[in-house]
Amino acid sequence: MNERFLPTHVGIIMDGNGRWAQKRGLPRKMGHRAGASTFKEIARYANKIGLKYLTAYVFSTENWKRPQDEVDSIIALLRSYLDEMDGYAKENIRVRFIGDRTSFDDDIRGKMARAEEKSKNATGLTLILAINYGGRAEITNAARRIAEEAAKGMLQPEEITEESFSRYLYTNDIPDVDLIIRPSGEYRLSNFLIWQSAYAEYVFMDGVLWPNFKPADLDAAIEEYHHRSRRFGGLSNQNG
Repeated sequence: MNERFLPTHVGIIMDGNGRWAQKRGLPRKMGHRAGASTFKEIARYANKIGLKYLTAYVFSTENWKRPQDEVDSIIALLRSYLDEMDGYAKENIRVRFIGDRTSFDDDIRGKMARAEEKSKNATGLTLILAINYGGRAEITNAARRIAEEAAKGMLQPEEITEESFSRYLYTNDIPDVDLIIRPSGEYRLSNFLIWQSAYAEYVFMDGVLWPNFKPADLDAAIEEYHHRSRRFGGLSNQNG
């Protein structure tokens, strides 16, 4: 993959784990386990080809509404996965987490902090895991913090701009996402990076459930992105 063609920041909605399991007569939790394995492979491949930022939608604020057995299995899988994260630092991958951590037990929050600390000096891929994340919740949280500062006289209304607002988001020091990929045949954002994706390109993939997603599928999505016209509200050379 030519680094010149790469988007700076790719987001992936890892969809289809449950359906993958159901098609095989397996419990849904087995699909999440298979999806976690796929995620490891794709993260390492993204680092190999020189991608700078990859954000994966791991667990949304809405996912707590799923059956308790499924939620418990996802949390157990998360614990196990966090224990394996030392390997990323050794591979020059920086790990970040975005989302509301307060809903998790102390040990999970500690494992997140440890992974971030151990990999903070990595210069390869920045791997961002969106856990207990929701785009609307992120924006609401940012607005609340701005309102608190304004109430204390620390911020004037005229100082609030798109640029200053973005500094209150979880992704304050991360470039906006350029490309969002969603396998499984669904055609929606599902509350993922809704501020950051204002000018993102979208690639939706029919017939590919996340556990079956391969490096070749990432390559295909990046190739599609490369052929899109990125105008950001302006005109292309063809005046399109």
